[in-house]
Amino acid sequence: MVEVVVRCENLVKIYKVADLEVVALQGLDLEVARGEMIALVGASGSGKSTLLNMLGGLDVPSAGRCVVAGNDLTRLNAQQRVRYRRHIVGHLWQQSGRNLLSELSIQDNVALPLMLAGIGVGRRNRRARELMRLVGLEGMGQRRVTQLSGGEQQRAGIAIALANDPDLLLADEPTGELDSQTAAQVLDLLRELHTLLGLTTILVTHDAAIAAGADRTIAIRDGRTSTETVRREPPPGGPVPPGGPVPLAAAANARTAPGGPVPPGSAVIGLPAATHRESILIDRVGRLQLPAEAIARIPFHGRAEARIRDDHVEIWPISTDTEERA
Repeated sequence: MVEVVVRCENLVKIYKVADLEVVALQGLDLEVARGEMIALVGASGSGKSTLLNMLGGLDVPSAGRCVVAGNDLTRLNAQQRVRYRRHIVGHLWQQSGRNLLSELSIQDNVALPLMLAGIGVGRRNRRARELMRLVGLEGMGQRRVTQLSGGEQQRAGIAIALANDPDLLLADEPTGELDSQTAAQVLDLLRELHTLLGLTTILVTHDAAIAAGADRTIAIRDGRTSTETVRREPPPGGPVPPGGPVPLAAAANARTAPGGPVPPGSAVIGLPAATHRESILIDRVGRLQLPAEAIARIPFHGRAEARIRDDHVEIWPISTDTEERA
């Protein structure tokens, strides 16, 4: 049976700004299995960072239920929330200034979460050295932050995020401040460690290369999970092409599905149809979000007719004839 590490049910977050209420999450549902790597994508303001803050114990849900590794985040008191942040989750931020303290050596930075967790000096230093070896920083323990390149600083950030052997690794735009070559190296390292250590990882990204390498890509729109894109199984007779972006026209012709060609690739982040399949998510009460392209192209005017067939449901705009019959 698959173990679910993250379960969000009808998650709501409302912020009060002066006399206004801003709804950042409105009934979001999400499940993440142990060992899974998922990418969260969406426009600015869609709720990605709010969700990451909820999962990281940095903010409290307004309503709904959010359980991570058996911890109900809607019920934790202040002391339990501190313990949760120290032992259950690891954070990797886009800005190195959020990952590293400039006044400490790199080894002391990596050992700091272990010190806060009450681990003895000998054990935490051994753990710090081992993590630095895993991320490719062996022998750099006494260097300062300013003596490392941007890629090396992010590698150190990964080591810090993994120091307490977290149940859940959260990465917010982990390659956002790196050049393309360094970003690819850091991404390869994250994938390698994810597999080697059996991590459960959630990444927020606008980078198609990261999304292509994840097990699933979840698009968030207006505070809800909207679509899910998963990697396709290898086609008969050979492996799937690499998951990086390719021209969608070429990707659509790479293989066919029963009944016709593979549909176009992900409308949200542009993952190729040859390697990925996008689907619309339906919540527990049957709500779904049609792709923005469908709303723009088809004049629904806020209403639609649902026609239930033997093995599928069709959604049609309300025509004039239909309105007259009604």
